[in-house]
Amino acid sequence: MLKHYRALLNKGVMGINKRNGDYILAYNPRHLYPLVDDKLRTKKLATEKGLGVPELYGVVEIVRQAQDLPKLLSQYEDFVIKPAHGSGGEGILIISGRRGSFYRKPNGLLLKESELVHHVVNILSGMYSLGGHPDSALIEYRIQVDPVLESISFQGVPDIRIIVFMGVPVLSMVRLPTRIANGKANLHQGAIGAGVNIATGTTLNAVWFNDVVTEHPDTGHKISGVQIPYWDTLLSFASSCYDLTGLGYQGVDIVLDKKKGPLILELNARPGLNIQIANMTGLSHRLQRVEAQHHGLHDTEARVAFAKQHFSV
Repeated sequence: MLKHYRALLNKGVMGINKRNGDYILAYNPRHLYPLVDDKLRTKKLATEKGLGVPELYGVVEIVRQAQDLPKLLSQYEDFVIKPAHGSGGEGILIISGRRGSFYRKPNGLLLKESELVHHVVNILSGMYSLGGHPDSALIEYRIQVDPVLESISFQGVPDIRIIVFMGVPVLSMVRLPTRIANGKANLHQGAIGAGVNIATGTTLNAVWFNDVVTEHPDTGHKISGVQIPYWDTLLSFASSCYDLTGLGYQGVDIVLDKKKGPLILELNARPGLNIQIANMTGLSHRLQRVEAQHHGLHDTEARVAFAKQHFSV
């Protein structure tokens, strides 16, 4: 057991205690958390910075507003409803179309107006929020998945997670929805995590539950060796989020829309460590390199260049 533990340390694999103590506590001041825990604040900050985000159609904050939801949504054929303080993708409802007074989910299931209102009321009650506190519901543009990522996903919206340390992108993966995950890009629910080469934006081998896979189990398409579109822009977006929030260690989640290109979905002050498994490499060595050399990296261009030079696999 001790031998196995040392082998992981030698490969730079980082555990949750080290992540929390050496990086989250040390580099993420607590008073900055609301900037990323509240998706509405994140969206406003990104917009002010000139970074793309899904268009906001409306915000529901009280139950009386929820009753007027059908009127608010009457001009939209498709949309997404999500909790402002949700986590792990919980509480997100995607509507892909309409049939009369009914709302169609991506799997074809039709919802009545009353069911839609009920879902929003549940969001307001804090059912999906961090800590169970009262929440608000955001209604926004539904992502039209870029064809490159759509071909290696099953329904749902794949996203690209980039870990950023002191403004330097250090590790990335693309999370691909599957049938078992009900079209969600959540690794714990059965989505696929495919590592991405920071220097090139090309996908590496992927992990599905405990198995290494090279093809998507539902579509049969090859996962490894796929070039992620707009890669330099994604790295630039991710690096800019350091200036946006002041958080030294964060996860940046970006989606690719076939018409609008890269859009920032959300930021995370406590990103998980499964990204190491997807890349089959540890975080520690990369973070230590940035700690030692970040002082001369004063802008996004320099940080991205550093990342592409030093983190090629």
